Amino acid sequence: MIIQLAKDITTAQHAQLEEQLKAINYKSNHVKTQFGDYIIGVGKKDFDIRTIGILEGVQDIHRVSDAYKLVSKKWKVQDTVIDLGDGVKIGGGHFQMMSGPCSIESEDQIEKTIQLLKDNEVKIMRGGVYKPRSSPYSFRGLGIDGLKMWYKMTRAAGIKIITEVMMTEQIDAMMDYVDIFQVGARNSQNFNLLDALGKVDKPIMLKRGISGTLDELLQAAEYIFSNGNERIMLCERGIRSYEKAYRNTFDINAIAMLKEKSHLPVIADPSHGIGVRRFVEPVALAGVIAGADGVIFESHHVPEKAFSDGQQTLNHQEASKLIQKIRKTHALREEMARM
Repeated sequence: MIIQLAKDITTAQHAQLEEQLKAINYKSNHVKTQFGDYIIGVGKKDFDIRTIGILEGVQDIHRVSDAYKLVSKKWKVQDTVIDLGDGVKIGGGHFQMMSGPCSIESEDQIEKTIQLLKDNEVKIMRGGVYKPRSSPYSFRGLGIDGLKMWYKMTRAAGIKIITEVMMTEQIDAMMDYVDIFQVGARNSQNFNLLDALGKVDKPIMLKRGISGTLDELLQAAEYIFSNGNERIMLCERGIRSYEKAYRNTFDINAIAMLKEKSHLPVIADPSHGIGVRRFVEPVALAGVIAGADGVIFESHHVPEKAFSDGQQTLNHQEASKLIQKIRKTHALREEMARM
């Protein structure tokens, strides 16, 4: 059960509401976000929700049976729109692309990627300055100094940044230089990190775990929302399966199902989803048709020399072609929706 509280609720009204929930053996959890004030009621007893809805200080009440309540579409039927400023929005009919290298490597690389994005009117650059690598001997990023250099260059070009945060200790240092915090697949159930990101007023893109179910992804998003941050995107990036022909198994079904289950924007990541450069394009277009609110993919001016993930990274000519095809595919999807 989700109880939306009125903006002018008094302390006495709040206390009366808590007492009423206690009387029916419901545990109450108070959640205050950037945009709303809620009480999440959890209990087993069935009751007439109108007895709570009529109380003073209650704006609205919703019965939500899902274990994940705040991110569920059962109470919020209109899709969430994430506003990054400068006219850049994601969700609720606003479609965005994000592209850039797996790892931020140099000033020259950033400059070339910015030019690619500007030429194709893409407003968000992806890249990693802290990289979780399978081998401890692989390149692990330029860290905060690399982020500051990257931020200075993108800000001058009017481009937003999405980058991965790996530990709670990194959040404060990164905060002023990031537009979207990315939570990678390996950290999708790092609940301390999710709790901490729930306390910041920055959009979060939460990737599905390597072997994670949709319910686990939505529960992870619930951690962020329940700590006060409503600005969340979900990302399908492929899951581990028994198939060895490609890096991961990209779950097209997940995009459609997540759009059905949640009001949060859903982003498709075909680069990690298949991990093979020549197949990134068809997988990306399939994700758009399935209903994604955006696509994030890897690009590099010379993928063969990339410090990481070169095998799944498009060169800039390939990236430009994909961007145009994504736009045409999205336009086709919108046209089909109106038929």
